[in-house]
Order: sequence, then C-alpha cells, then structure tokens
Amino acid sequence: MSMCTTASRHLDEPLAGTAATARTWLLIEQPGPWGAQALTSSHLDPTVGRALEAAAQGTGVRIALIRRPGRHADCGTPAERHVYAAHTTPGNEWLHSAMTRDPEQVLDLDFTALGTGDPRSFDEVLQGRPHMNDPLALVCTNGKRDRCCALLGRPLAAELAASGVNGAWEVTHLGGHRFSPTVLVLPYGYAYGRAQAHAVKEILQGVREGRVVTEGCRGNSAWERPGQAAELAVRTASGEHAAGVLTVVRTDGTAPRWEVTVAHADGRVWRVIVARGASLPPRPESCGSALGSPARMDVVAVRQLEKTAVPVAC
Repeated sequence: MSMCTTASRHLDEPLAGTAATARTWLLIEQPGPWGAQALTSSHLDPTVGRALEAAAQGTGVRIALIRRPGRHADCGTPAERHVYAAHTTPGNEWLHSAMTRDPEQVLDLDFTALGTGDPRSFDEVLQGRPHMNDPLALVCTNGKRDRCCALLGRPLAAELAASGVNGAWEVTHLGGHRFSPTVLVLPYGYAYGRAQAHAVKEILQGVREGRVVTEGCRGNSAWERPGQAAELAVRTASGEHAAGVLTVVRTDGTAPRWEVTVAHADGRVWRVIVARGASLPPRPESCGSALGSPARMDVVAVRQLEKTAVPVAC
C-alpha cells in the first residue's frame, strides 16, 4: 500500500516554507491514545479541550498534546503533567516549563499575552520558570491523523529517547504528513522533515550552540510560509547559521507572489522574491487522500539591499 511520504520523497518535494505557523507553542502532557483531533479526542477532558481551542483562537498560540515515547496504554490519569510554553520570534525566544495536577489550570493563562511573547501569566498561574534543561525535540506520531506519522515518527522518537535525548517527546500534530518523520525543535521553533536520529542530534547540538541547521529545515514557525522560505534562502545565500539574528520585517504582495524583507541584527537587509507554485505531478498530501498539487514556496531571487534602500518596517 502506497504512503504519502514515499511519493513526496520520490518526487523530491521541497521542504522550505512548509512549517506550521505559530508564534507561541503551548504543550500539555497527555499520556494514552490520541484521536485525530487530539484536544477533544484523547483522555484529556473534552470540555477542557474545547475551551483550550477557543481560548487560543486568533492569539498566535498553537496548542498541542505531548507524551513520552514508548507504549501508550491507558495507565489512568497522571498525577502531574508537564506543561511547556515557547515563544519563537527571533530576539525574544524563550522556553518555560511547569508541572500541573489539573490541566484546567491552563485556561487561566493570558493567551493574548503569550502570543505576543509575554510569559508572565504562564509563570504566575502555573509557577513556571525558564526551562534550563535540554532543548525539546517534538516528533509527530499521531497515526490517527496520518499513518506515516505513526509508522515513521514513533520509531524516531523511541530511538532518540533510547539514545539519551532527554528532550524527546511525541506530539499530536505538526502538519505536513508527507514529510514524516516531522520534528519541531524548541525554543527556536524550526521544523524539520524526513528527519533521522543522527540529524536530529546535530540539530539539537546546534540549538545548544545558538546555531540553526538548515539541512532538512521546513522553516521557523514564527513566520508565515513565504517568510519561512525567504529566511532560509537568506541563510543559504549569506552563510549565516546563528540563531535569533534574522527577522522577517515585512511581506509585501499577495499570493501567488510576495516580496519579503529579511533583516539581520547587524543591519544588513535582503529582499527576497517568493512565488507560490503547485507541486507536480499530483501526489497525495496525506495517506488515503485524493491526488492533489500541494502549494510550494519557490524562491525566485535573493538580493541584499544598500542601506539607503532599506524600507521601513510596518
């Protein structure tokens, strides 16, 4: 039986500009099985799940459930759960962690403030604090959304955990099933596709060193998809690997063509032309779906601007 990842890999579908978009990630530990819509189809109280979905709507916060790699038998309600919040906008990246006995507590957070990069409500409500341990490697493993995520993601998560990656977690949904195994690394917020354990370890070492690995990278979740592709193109053109130094300061135009302005912390600025194309020949976007032509972000041009030509951010 064919898999969506097989077609995507065989056709060499580009990864850049395919990451989920979220300025802030809110992660709640929920052991046991997950359904396709995990917030309301897991062992988390569905009333709480629906309330969380409503609270996050339009705030820039994306909520996902996480669990440790391994068997997912129902072992009852956990006494305590890990909760993480991470903001991914360059210049204000942070990752905070907390423990809670009652996931309903999370509803007391100021979601609007979290979305803008303010962690104070997380720390006040949940007694959170900056996460000083290993960076997080979140591997999508939700087979109820797409079987590739389970068949390819779960072995990767298990291998990472068995090899001593303490920050390895399974996560409910990162988008882009056809790029499985997909991984999100926090706090910087870069997503990766077709990941292998040795590559994830290199990516995590880069995070510890304040460095971004661009190979296999889908983009930074802080940006919309044209911005994700533009930032990665600037990194390739300039040879810049430092994290937190490139910012998408504006995006002009509408689909299918954008002019994206990317600024460096040292004052350099680039203008990047990004065009939306269709991936051909048709292929399934997920297992069991009809053939389609997924959108792709093609970088047409990258040009460094003279300082006198730098546009004002808006």
